[in-house]
Amino acid sequence: MTVQTMDTTSSAVFTVQRLVRFSDCDPAGMVFYPQYFVMLNGLVEDWFTQGLQVNYAHFLGERRLGLPMASLQCDFKVPSRMGETIALHLRLLRQGKRSLTLGVQCTGADNTLRWSAQAVVVTTSLEHDGSISIPPDVVQGIARWQTLSGETA
Repeated sequence: MTVQTMDTTSSAVFTVQRLVRFSDCDPAGMVFYPQYFVMLNGLVEDWFTQGLQVNYAHFLGERRLGLPMASLQCDFKVPSRMGETIALHLRLLRQGKRSLTLGVQCTGADNTLRWSAQAVVVTTSLEHDGSISIPPDVVQGIARWQTLSGETA
C-alpha cells in the first residue's frame, strides 16, 4: 500500500486538531465516511470564526446568509480510528465572485493522508435562497488570513 503525506509547503493553511470519537465511528471503530462531511462543515465554521474573524453563527443566524456545498469530490485513503487525533487542513484554492473552492485534507498523527476533498461552497441569502456576492467582510477576512499566514497575492 502506498502511503501519502500532506504537502504543507504551499499556500495558506487553516488547521484544527480533532479527536476521533465513538460517535464518529462505525461498529468496526473506524470513522464512518459521512462523519467526514460533518467534520468538513465544522472546519469551515471554525475557519470563518477563527481564521477569517467572521462569526459563523452570526453569519447564518442574524445576517441570514448561507454557505451551502455546491460541489464535493473526495478520496478516502486510510481509515481513521476511535481515539486517534487527526488534523483537518483547509486551503482556499479559488475565490470566485459568489463561491469559494476549498481543498481539505485529513491527516493522522504521523502526517499520513487519511482523506481529502475539494469542495465548492456558495454564498447565499437565506431570505430568497439565491446566490449572492461574497460579502465584503468575508473577502477582507480572507485577505487578512492569507497575509497573516504568509501568503502573498
